Amino acid sequence: MNAARKIDALVIGGSAGAIDALLTVLPGLPPRFAFPVVVVVHLPHERESRLAEVFQQHLPMPVRQADDKAVLETGTVYFAPSGYHLSIEADRSFSLSQEEPVHYSRPAIDILMASAADAYGERLCGVLLTGASHDGAAGLAAIGAAGGLTVVQDPQEAAIPTMPAAAIRLRAPDLILPLSGLRAMLAGLEAAP
Repeated sequence: MNAARKIDALVIGGSAGAIDALLTVLPGLPPRFAFPVVVVVHLPHERESRLAEVFQQHLPMPVRQADDKAVLETGTVYFAPSGYHLSIEADRSFSLSQEEPVHYSRPAIDILMASAADAYGERLCGVLLTGASHDGAAGLAAIGAAGGLTVVQDPQEAAIPTMPAAAIRLRAPDLILPLSGLRAMLAGLEAAP
């Protein structure tokens, strides 16, 4: 694996325990990093997501809820809205849909990651965190198949190891890291040539 590869976007998925994991990892990002970060966290679809609001209080860069047809901007963290699948189109804009849930989830991590792999190919980094379903395993495998960098939270450290363990079984990720290592790795991505 070439850790010094150029990254144009970062996608992160998680479920049970992911909020705490993200509050550990995301504040490690430099305030002026050179790519967008897109996050899917499983939430009850009947409740409006307030994740962008919450994380804006903890991060030095803009945090937004992803809007349909909005173009991804560098240095911005986006959260998927509840009740919608979030995809990234070839022109690097967002697309929201209400197709059937995947692994009982909408938004589904697999849909975000697979679409991001199509849009960014080898210039994508995908991260899968703690969670209680298999959502994200196929999406992370798609990122790996496209030549992107794949990273999984160490299942032994995860609040719920099901999600990262499923990803490891499906296709060995490039890196398996505890949150502290993940935070350091992500902070270093901006320095890639």
